[in-house]
Amino acid sequence: MAASNASTTKTLRPDNIEIPSSSGSNHPPDDFDGPISPRSWRHRTVTYQVPSRRQTNGSLDAEDYFVGPRDMSKHSKWPFFMRMHGSVFPKMILPLTVVTIWSTAITCVSEFVHPLAVSTLLLTVLGFVVGLAISFRTSTAYERYTEGRKYWSQLITVSHNLARTIWFHASERDGEIGKEDLLNKLSALNLVNAFACSVKHRLRFEPGIDYPDLRDRVEYLDTFARAAECEIPKPGDKKKLKAVGEYLGVTFAESNPRKRIKRAKKPLGNLSLEILNHLSCYVHSIIDNDTLKVGLYQNQAITSIVQLNEVLVGMDRVLQTPLPIAYSIAISQITWVYVMMLPFQLWDDLRWITIPGCIFAAYIIIGLSAIGREIENPFGHDVNDLPLEAYCEELEMDIDTITSQPPALCPRVYAPRRQYAHLASQPQELQLLGPPQQAGHQGCAHDKDKGRYGG
Repeated sequence: MAASNASTTKTLRPDNIEIPSSSGSNHPPDDFDGPISPRSWRHRTVTYQVPSRRQTNGSLDAEDYFVGPRDMSKHSKWPFFMRMHGSVFPKMILPLTVVTIWSTAITCVSEFVHPLAVSTLLLTVLGFVVGLAISFRTSTAYERYTEGRKYWSQLITVSHNLARTIWFHASERDGEIGKEDLLNKLSALNLVNAFACSVKHRLRFEPGIDYPDLRDRVEYLDTFARAAECEIPKPGDKKKLKAVGEYLGVTFAESNPRKRIKRAKKPLGNLSLEILNHLSCYVHSIIDNDTLKVGLYQNQAITSIVQLNEVLVGMDRVLQTPLPIAYSIAISQITWVYVMMLPFQLWDDLRWITIPGCIFAAYIIIGLSAIGREIENPFGHDVNDLPLEAYCEELEMDIDTITSQPPALCPRVYAPRRQYAHLASQPQELQLLGPPQQAGHQGCAHDKDKGRYGG
């Protein structure tokens, strides 16, 4: 569900239908027969706003050029070489300013005081080394970026399989206990959504459960994160000068993303892992009470939880295993030595053209290095990072789609009766297709479940 530009109060439905709440009650009208979903049983009036991405009304202000991830649903008609949003140019303003001042100083000294030219052989040797270094940095960073995307694709796929197994293959018993079974199924599917959201916040070093896309789904669970919620320091407002420094890539202005975790006074645990524990308990319960009877489906449910745990550990591995610091330091030093040596090697041939030549060369070399540094951690808030909010919303809508129909389906949903009406003279085939619709038709499992599911 997309968040609006400002926090808005509405009754949430899986099909995005706003249902006005009656006075003194947050329940929908009695005659409403919309599809059921993991959220439709609550019908709560909540204030929802995605915390990690400030939404815009189709236009971008200065902050949007620095804060991400980029909204993939928006389309730009500008050619790529003229686009600013998504470019690393804002973070290169200060490095290019330094290169401009340096190349101008060297050129002026060489022109008016004493020539500072050196052989271009050094340019060739250093250029080869710098090319190898930047290629290594870019390839390793993009490998981590694609690996992070693969893990999120696997998370969504496994979540689909687990949700489908729970919704369609875990049956409900008769009577009042069947309503409890249905509520437990919906609660389990809510936990599948909560797992994805908790992984997103974990990868961004956002502790606790006090987030609009997470609190309502896990606040009733007994977890370390909930117990430590009141002890977690709240994120403070950034000073304007500090924010500008971060936008421009000044390392001294960057905050430690783990600061809130380090300052917590109680153990924070691992919320994503605890959610998987609760899902495992639910799967054990439906196997134990014979509502999930088929061994194949039991194995699918357990395997899905194991795969979700593997995804969690894999994304932790990507996050906690950056490029070794020795490589990062060496690549940065080699790059800057090469850029600073350019004016000495270009002045003898280019004279005053040395200044724009050095700026352009620095833009290419430092720019490629900056891209590798930005996408090295694909889970953050940079413009080119993975849009984790979009992935979580996609999973939420997909699970709503899965649960939009009752799990008990009769054969007629697969083809209209008129398509096999010619089989009326063949009783054996009709027995496989179910009884035809007529005045004495008693209905099928789908019809019997209408009362329970509101269909």
